[in-house]
Amino acid sequence: MWQLLSPTALLLLEDPPKSVVILDPPWDRLLEKDSVTLKCQGAYPPGDDSTEWRWNGTLISNKASSYSITDATVGNSGEYTCKTGLSAQSDPLRLEVYKGWLLLQAPRWVVQEGESIRLRCHTWKNITIQKVQYFQNGMGKKFSHQNFEYHIPNATLKDGGSYFCRGIIKNYNLSSEAVKVTVQGSKSPSPILSFFLPWHQIIFCLVMGFLFAVDTGLYFSVRKVLRSSKEDWRNGKVTWSRDPQDKGG
Repeated sequence: MWQLLSPTALLLLEDPPKSVVILDPPWDRLLEKDSVTLKCQGAYPPGDDSTEWRWNGTLISNKASSYSITDATVGNSGEYTCKTGLSAQSDPLRLEVYKGWLLLQAPRWVVQEGESIRLRCHTWKNITIQKVQYFQNGMGKKFSHQNFEYHIPNATLKDGGSYFCRGIIKNYNLSSEAVKVTVQGSKSPSPILSFFLPWHQIIFCLVMGFLFAVDTGLYFSVRKVLRSSKEDWRNGKVTWSRDPQDKGG
C-alpha cells in the first residue's frame, strides 16, 4: 500500500519539516541603501513554487520563492518567515537595518567550537575605508591599510566576546557599534540516553531489579516468621515435639 502512494502523499502523512529563510548576501545587519535577497528553502509540490512570506506576522503579497529588498531602510527591519507548499512555516529570521557610516557584519553570531568566525567591516554605499582594525573586548586584532574581512578558521571559547571595527573614511576616524559573538562548547551526550541505549545494560538493570525484589520479599518473609516465633516464646506457647527415635517413656 505504501508503495502506491506518491512522495507528495507520504510527506503529507508525516509532520512536514520547517522551511528555512536564507540571506544572500548572508548578512542580517544592513546599512541603509543596502540590498538583500531572502530565499525560502523547503519542499514544493510539483509545478507549484508559490511561497507564503510574512514580515512581523503580516502576510506579504510576494508569492515567489525569493523576496528582494533594494535600497533598504530602517523600516525594513523586523522578523521574516516563509512557508512552502510542503513545508511548515520557518523559524523567524531577524533583519536589522541601521543608519550610519560603518557596520560590523557576520553570517552568524553564534558558532560552535571548531567552526569559523567571519567578520566584515561594512561601509555605507561601500565607500572606501582605510586603516581598518578589528577589536575583541577592546583589544586590537589584525590591522590592514585596506578593508578586509577578519576570519578565524577554528574558533575556540576564548574567541567569543564583543567585537567592533574601526577605520578612516574621508579623513574621519570612525568606529562601528560593538556586537557580541558567542562560541559554544561541544555538547556532551545526554546521560539518560547513554544509560539506556546499550542493550546489555538494560538486561543488567532488569536482572538486578528482579533480584532486589526477590531479596526484599525473602527479607520480610523471614522477618515475619522470626517475629511470630519470638512472640510465641514470650507467651509460653512454644511446644516441643518428641524425637521420632525416642520410643520409650
